[in-house]
Amino acid sequence: MDTMRDRFAPVVSRLLDEDPRVAVVLAEIGADGFAEAARRHPDRVVNVGIREQLLVGAAAGLALTGLRPVVHTFASFLVERPFEQVKLDLGHQDAGAVLVSAAASFDWPAGGYTHMAPGDVALLDTLDGWTVHVPGHPDEAETLLRHAVAAGDDKVYVRLSVQSNRQGLSVDGQRFRTVREGRSGVVVAVGPMLDATLAATEGLDVTVLYATTVRPFDGAALRRATEAAGTDVVLVEPYLAGTSTAAANDALAEVGHRILGLGVGRRELRRYGQVEEHVAAHGLDARSLRKRIGGFLGAATPA
Repeated sequence: MDTMRDRFAPVVSRLLDEDPRVAVVLAEIGADGFAEAARRHPDRVVNVGIREQLLVGAAAGLALTGLRPVVHTFASFLVERPFEQVKLDLGHQDAGAVLVSAAASFDWPAGGYTHMAPGDVALLDTLDGWTVHVPGHPDEAETLLRHAVAAGDDKVYVRLSVQSNRQGLSVDGQRFRTVREGRSGVVVAVGPMLDATLAATEGLDVTVLYATTVRPFDGAALRRATEAAGTDVVLVEPYLAGTSTAAANDALAEVGHRILGLGVGRRELRRYGQVEEHVAAHGLDARSLRKRIGGFLGAATPA
C-alpha cells in the first residue's frame, strides 16, 4: 500500500492543473515529487531551499496576493522551527495557507529528535482559527487534502504519517465518526490510532469514535456518545498525550466526567530504533492500550 505522503505530490499536482489559485511552496523536502508540476507551472511551484522561516513567509505573501499556497516539509520544520512566522505572517495577517507535514511524531527515528514533532498540534493549539486534519489512511489523506485546499482562505494543517490503518473510511473534514457502540465509556481514536484502538477495545463495552479532523474539536459528537455510553472518556492521539483533553473537557463542561489522555510521552527517547518500537515505548500498541484503557474504565483485561 502506498503511504499518505506518496499521495501528496500527485494529488496537489492535479490541483495545480485544476485551480489557478493553487501554489506550492517547498523547502527542498519533497521537491522531486513536483518536478513535472514545476515545469508546467513554474510561477506557482516555489522551492525556497532549506529556509523554513522563509517557507512560511513566502506562503503568506502568496496568500496575500490571492493565491492558495500549499506548504510542505517535515512537521518539526513546518510548525516548530518557523513558529513565529506561522503566528505572525499567517495568523496576525489573517493569511490563509495549507500546511502539510511529513514525519509526524517519530516516523523517521533515524533522523533523531530534530525530525520528531509530537508537540506540533499542541503548539498550533496556542493559535486561533486553525483547522487540523489527521488522516489515518492514504485515501483519507487525499480527501482531506482536497478539503483543505478548497477551504476558501482558511488556515489548515494536514498531518501526514507513514503509520496507517489497514482500511480507509469515509471522512468529511468536520465530524467524528462512530465505529463501535457501547455503554461503558467512550474512546476517541485519532487518525492512525484507530486500528490499535479497535484491537485494544475488542470485547469491551465501549463506544469508539474516529477523529480525522481534531480542530475544530467535534464536541457535539462526544456529548452524544456520552449520553449513551457514560462520561468516562479516553483520548488516543498519535501526538503529545493530553493534547485534546482541554477540548474534551470544554465539550463536557456541564456534566461530571473523567478523561484519560493517551499519546506520545514527554520523555525523549534517545535510541533511534524503529517506528514500532517507539509506538510500544509510548504505550500506543494494542496490548498497552488495552491495559491502560481497561484499567481506567474498570474493565477486566486478560493477563
